[in-house]
Amino acid sequence: MRFLHCPANLFVLFTYAVLSAAPVAPLLFRRTLENPERVILLELVSWTLIWAIFKRPARFHWLLLPAFIALPVELYLQTYYSQGISTHHIGIIAETSPREALEFLGNRTWLLAAAMLAVLAWWVLSWKAALATRDLDMGKHWRAVTLVLLVLILCAWLYQRGNGVRSATGDADDSVSAATSGKPTPWFPGLPRWAELPVERDTFGATWPFGLVVHIHAFWKERQYLAQLADRSGGFKFGASQAGASDLPQVVVMVIGESSRHDRWSLNGYQRETNPLLKDEPNLVSLSNVVTAVSATRLSVPVLVSRKPAMQSLKAGFSEKSFLSAFREAGFKTYWLSNQMSFGQFDTPISVFAREADVTQFLNLGGFTNGSSFDAVLLDPLKVAIDDPASKKLIVLHTLGNHWNYSHRYPQEFDKWQPSLFGIDKPAYTEAALKPQLNNSYDNSILYTDWFLSQVIGALKSSTRIASMMYVSDHGQTLYDGTCNLAFHGHNTQYEFHIPALVWYSDSYRQTHPTKITQLKKNRHAKLATENVFHSLLDMADIRYDSEQLEWSFLDGRFKQHKRYVDSYGWTDYDNAIFKGDCREVIDKGKPLPRSE
Repeated sequence: MRFLHCPANLFVLFTYAVLSAAPVAPLLFRRTLENPERVILLELVSWTLIWAIFKRPARFHWLLLPAFIALPVELYLQTYYSQGISTHHIGIIAETSPREALEFLGNRTWLLAAAMLAVLAWWVLSWKAALATRDLDMGKHWRAVTLVLLVLILCAWLYQRGNGVRSATGDADDSVSAATSGKPTPWFPGLPRWAELPVERDTFGATWPFGLVVHIHAFWKERQYLAQLADRSGGFKFGASQAGASDLPQVVVMVIGESSRHDRWSLNGYQRETNPLLKDEPNLVSLSNVVTAVSATRLSVPVLVSRKPAMQSLKAGFSEKSFLSAFREAGFKTYWLSNQMSFGQFDTPISVFAREADVTQFLNLGGFTNGSSFDAVLLDPLKVAIDDPASKKLIVLHTLGNHWNYSHRYPQEFDKWQPSLFGIDKPAYTEAALKPQLNNSYDNSILYTDWFLSQVIGALKSSTRIASMMYVSDHGQTLYDGTCNLAFHGHNTQYEFHIPALVWYSDSYRQTHPTKITQLKKNRHAKLATENVFHSLLDMADIRYDSEQLEWSFLDGRFKQHKRYVDSYGWTDYDNAIFKGDCREVIDKGKPLPRSE
C-alpha cells in the first residue's frame, strides 16, 4: 500500500471516486436509489475494464472530460429537479441556444462560469497527477487476466441477451426473456439463474461517468430516428373521413399553450381577474381537471397531438402520424403556425409532427429572449388561413404563452400587476427574492393570453364558417408557492401537471352538433389528460376512422375516464397520489411504475 502515500496517487483515486459517487447524490436529499448494488458493481467493472485496456490513467483521463463538465449539471438537476442527466435533458440542451440559456440563468451565469472553470482546473490538475505517477499502472499479468475475465463476462451477457435466464424450475423465465433479443431453444437453454448478469441499459445508464455514453448514444439515435420518421411513417393512414356536415364550410383551431397552470386562470377560480375577456364568452367551456403526463414541451406536445400513450412520452418519436394527417385525410387543409422555434425540418419531437401540415410557418426569430415575438404575430397568418378559399381547415397555433421570461411574453399595456419584471434586464428565476415580481409578471402573461385567445375567437366569429377552438397548455409552472423554494418546471409538482384547457364553439357549430355540446358541458369537470386531446379534437370535427376510440373523447356519450399517469419519480397514478407540502409534490400512494427512455 506504499503507493497510497503519494499525493498524486491519492488525488487521482479521489477524483475518480468523486466522479463515481454522482449516482448516490439522491441520498443527500433523502431520496432512495434504484438498484444501488448493481450500479456500484457496474461502475467497478467499468473502471476495471478501462484500466485494463489503457493500462494507466494518463492514457484514458482525457476521455473523462465530458464527465467533468457534466458533473455540475448533474448536481444541479439532482438539487432542483430530483433527477439526473437523461436523454431528454441532452435534447433540451441541444435545442436551446446559448442566448436563451444565458437569459434563463440571469445573474447566476457567473456561477455556471465559475463551476465550469473549477471542473476544468480539476480535470487539468488530476491529469497532471496521472501523468506524474506510474504507481497506478496495471501490471501485464493483471491486465491479461482481467481482459480474459471481462471477455468471458461479455460472452455470458450476450448469451443471456439471446437466450434469457432459466427460472428455479429450469424453464425459461418469461419476465427475463421478454427483455432479451432472442428466444431460448432446447439446443441453447437460458442462462442459469445463479449466473444472471445484472446488466440492463437503464442500470448502466445510472452509473457515472460511464452512463453518459448511454444517454448521448440514445440522443443520437433519437435524432436519427426522427430524421427518418417521415419516411418510415409515410405510408401510415388513419382512413379518416368526415361524417355529418362534411359539405359545409368550417374551420377548427387548435391552440397549444405553453407553461400555463390551471389555478392562475380566473376562469378556474383565481382571485385575480386574469381572464376578463374570456369570461364573457357565452360559448366557452373551461375544462377544470386536465393533467399533462410530463412537464416538458418536447415530451408533452407529441402526446397532445397524436395517439402516443403518456407512458411512452420519454421515448423518441412515434410510429403514427398526428391529428394533422387525420384532418388532411378527411379533406381539411391544415396549418401549423408557430411562435416557437424550429430546429430543423425533422430533428425535434415536435417539428416532425408540424411538417405534416400543408402549410408550416415558424414565425419566431428571437427565441425565448426579449427579441422574440409576442403571440400576436400569429394573428395575421391566422386570418389569412381562415380566409383561404379551401372549404375546410384545421389551424394549429403553437404559442409561447407563459414561458419564462414571463415579462417578455406581453407588451407594456398588459403590465397590470406590480412590481413586475418588465424592463428588468436578464432577471434570474432562481432568485427567490424576486418572488413577487415573478408572480406578477406571470399573471400579466396570462392576462395577455386571455387577450390573444379572445382575438382568435373574434377572428373565428367574423367568419361565416362553422367554427370551433380548443386550447390546451403543454405543462404548468411552479412559482415559489408558499414556502416552496422551487420555480419553473420539471419538479414533479401538481402546479406543473394540472393545466388549463378550454373549448369555444360558434353558434352555427352548436346548432350543427348539439349532442357534442351537451357531452362537452357534462364532462367539463371530468378527469381528463392530454391523451384525450387527439380523440376529442377529431370528434369535435366529426371525423371518423376505423380505429377510433370514442371512449377517449370528452365530446362523445361513450366517454370513459382513464387512469392518468404523470412522470413523478416513475409513472405515478395522479388520482392515487398525495400532494406533499407547499410545492404540492406528486407522490404515489402506492409504488410508481418504472420509467424508461
